[in-house]
Amino acid sequence: MAKPGPALPRHIGIIMDGNGRWARRRGLRRSAGHKAGIQAIRRVMDAADKAGVHCLTLYAFSTENWSRPRQEVATLMRLFEQTLQAEVDELHRNGVRIKVIGRREQLSTRLQRLVEDAEQRTADNSVGMLNVAINYGGRAEIVDGVRQLASAGADLSQLEEDQLAGALYTAGLPDPDLIIRTAGEMRTSNFLIWQAAYAELYVTETYWPDFGADDLRAALADYAGRDRRFGGVLEPR
Repeated sequence: MAKPGPALPRHIGIIMDGNGRWARRRGLRRSAGHKAGIQAIRRVMDAADKAGVHCLTLYAFSTENWSRPRQEVATLMRLFEQTLQAEVDELHRNGVRIKVIGRREQLSTRLQRLVEDAEQRTADNSVGMLNVAINYGGRAEIVDGVRQLASAGADLSQLEEDQLAGALYTAGLPDPDLIIRTAGEMRTSNFLIWQAAYAELYVTETYWPDFGADDLRAALADYAGRDRRFGGVLEPR
């Protein structure tokens, strides 16, 4: 059974792919691609806000990304630190709540402190929600959720879907209606695998550093024209 989708998704997840290829095509180091990718985040957040979408989850660094060259990982971590320091004031002024999702205990002590500060400062904001997935994996998230429930004494033999959903990193947020992946890869790469069970997938060949307002509008237009399917169950609204 199909139901026409709403004009706008409530929550968009973005797999920001293609930084390295963007840099390589320009004869630049991969670090230049990552820096350009940071600039794209601001453009896309502004475009989403203007379009009326106020909940974003950005896939910044996966649990598998630790296998990348050490120097590249170090560059990414520095960029995360710099970006949090540079952007948190404006995001706070704009009423955006920031949350970093993933296994943060593997991050540096400095980055953990910056994350905690950003989350605490913006905890009461309600205009928008920005989740940044760092050291994130969908399978790891489910494992962490089950462990949390077990530690709280839950009877796992009677576990229900809503209980597990409430123990995930995104508890309290609507599931993503749309997942955007840049750079043309046709897979979700362990991103929000529980939450995105019925999300629409939009893949573009555009590399993430080149992704901007026009690209987001194209994704939203494509989404608005789809009939969403839920295995025979109408989408609850």
